[in-house]
Amino acid sequence: MEPVQSVAIIGAGNMGSGIAQKTAQEEFDVQMVDREAKWVERGQETIANFLSEAVERRIFKPAQVEAIQSRITGVVGTENVSSDTDLVIEAVFEDFDIKTAVFTTLDEVCDENTILASNTSSLSVNELAAATGRPDKFVGLHFFYHPAKNRLVEVIPAESTSRESTERVVQYCKTLGKVVIVCKDRPGFVVNRFFVPWLNEACLLLEEELATTAQIDAAACNAFQIGMGPFALMNLTGPPIALHATDYLAEQLNTPRYTGAQNLRDMVEAGNMWEIGDIAEEGNCSDEAEKIISQRLLGQVFAISAQIVAEEICSMEDVDRGAKVGLRWARGPFELANKLGIESAYSMASQYAELAGFTLPDFMASQAESDKPFEFSYIDVTTDGSIANVQINRPEAMNALNETVVSQLGDALDILNADNSISTIVLEGAGKAFVAGADVKFFVDKIRADKIQDIYDFTAFGHQVLDKLENSPKTTIAMTTGLALGGGLELALSCDYRIGTRRTQFRFPETSIGIYPGLGGSQRTPRICGVESARWAVLAGNFMDHNSAFALGLLTHLVEPNEVDTTVDTLAETGKPAEKYAGKPVDSEHPVAAFASQFFSDENMDILLSGRIPEGFDPEDRNVSRQIKSLRFAAPIAVKMAADLLNDAVDTGDDLQAGLALELERLDTIFATADAHEGLSALIEGRRPKYSNN
Repeated sequence: MEPVQSVAIIGAGNMGSGIAQKTAQEEFDVQMVDREAKWVERGQETIANFLSEAVERRIFKPAQVEAIQSRITGVVGTENVSSDTDLVIEAVFEDFDIKTAVFTTLDEVCDENTILASNTSSLSVNELAAATGRPDKFVGLHFFYHPAKNRLVEVIPAESTSRESTERVVQYCKTLGKVVIVCKDRPGFVVNRFFVPWLNEACLLLEEELATTAQIDAAACNAFQIGMGPFALMNLTGPPIALHATDYLAEQLNTPRYTGAQNLRDMVEAGNMWEIGDIAEEGNCSDEAEKIISQRLLGQVFAISAQIVAEEICSMEDVDRGAKVGLRWARGPFELANKLGIESAYSMASQYAELAGFTLPDFMASQAESDKPFEFSYIDVTTDGSIANVQINRPEAMNALNETVVSQLGDALDILNADNSISTIVLEGAGKAFVAGADVKFFVDKIRADKIQDIYDFTAFGHQVLDKLENSPKTTIAMTTGLALGGGLELALSCDYRIGTRRTQFRFPETSIGIYPGLGGSQRTPRICGVESARWAVLAGNFMDHNSAFALGLLTHLVEPNEVDTTVDTLAETGKPAEKYAGKPVDSEHPVAAFASQFFSDENMDILLSGRIPEGFDPEDRNVSRQIKSLRFAAPIAVKMAADLLNDAVDTGDDLQAGLALELERLDTIFATADAHEGLSALIEGRRPKYSNN
């Protein structure tokens, strides 16, 4: 499959310029197109303003901004799009005739291999595809505002869309770091299907004079644990957008309940925004009114989410991901149902379905009768010939490892390891991270409950799961093309190969939060890159970019994003490596490897552990001072125990299992320390820990 490399965006408004900006940030070549030069210039100015703000917030350096802007070429007129563009995304006004006129021009201009996409929140993708001359190379996209910041995108293939076209567009979206939901072409797709009627229902509640706008917003925030209520959100995006979307859904789904409320219609006609009072001055509405508001809004979301799953638009898990990633809700609809109780959620959903005049899907009633919570799958397995792709799909939590994820991963690996038709297992994470460590809250809760044994049991089981990769008869590959921290990096190190790109970042943060790497990090790391480089990585917790990770050997393959798939194919043909544990850096002359070999040498360790600088090193040297600062900020007990375990890795040599056993054996000791509790708690609370060394 040939990856997308060049992209054109038709429309330089807020959405189009945002898509262009994000695409250029990820180093694609971008054409930003509009009808007149002034609109193209306005789009470029919008991008410049966003990037300028990013520089002020230290997200980007000026040189990076210059590089991003250099990748965006302004183009006047759709007819002037480069014919060999891989992907063209139309992002003009939400009008079928205007969009199809754009695609008519693109059909004439673009090569036969160009994929056309429409950024739409409501129009039928099947109808748009049919209106083009290349229905097999047409895909619907729904970016969420602001597309340079919001991580969600819905990918909607038409019935005519080829598998290859869908896969190429999904890969492009993943390269942007997006959380991708592939869904069926149904009105509202996924998120807007339940979110837009939610906004309108708030307007209907206001018409019933149950409460004021501020009070309804407050009740909604309490019920859903969100930061902004429906009226504040409508003011943010504009009431006309809400009215247009809800009227469209009412018509397409033949559900009069969704027809825009009269107060919303009057608001749009007058060109006004919602007036939202100060809740501190107004006070909350009565308990009875708040109960009605909460139950109505919750019931509406539960009922429509059930419809989405029943119509097989997407999975239950994707509905929740859409809410959490796209809308930034703390919990998705089905997670909320579990929290409130399935029977209670079913009751609310039934009341709303009766109010809206539709039948609630049967599976909701069946779940209520079972009195069991919904169960979610966080491991997605797909196969392509003899290659199995295992995706950890928990992007709203950066794919953090918890008991459920580790258990489901173990089950998936058991099945694949026993499958003779599978030769290669590829492990990846959804969204921009591979795996950003373990679920820290689990550790804190167990420490506070004096249940250290539960932490040991969880980690011991994690060792068993990683062993299924370490000793798999299959070739195992970790697709570490994003962030891999702590337990996530340890998971990757258990694989035969680790593929990275310029977006790769590795780190062992454990000593800075009061513990040591407990899933093999203290044992596999020195066996891969040598004990001195492992000390640099583990004890000081240094961030590793793609180049340093590759030089140390923690990344086995560093490639361009468009070379990832071919690298996987090559490794699948090559099979397992002749030598997985070289015990030394791949490039000993790399600055990191060279510095580590001297600074973290055996003879310097006692001095470093005492907080002093070894002789021969300049305290003013930035690299030296950074290492000392990192070691001083880390928990002393954790640093000492990690250092001992790294030495144990050398002593146990080829016997990896002996080293891993020592790592597990000392878990009770480290997690029983006051420093472990302090470090992990500080991470959750967003503060700097204060270690007492006990």
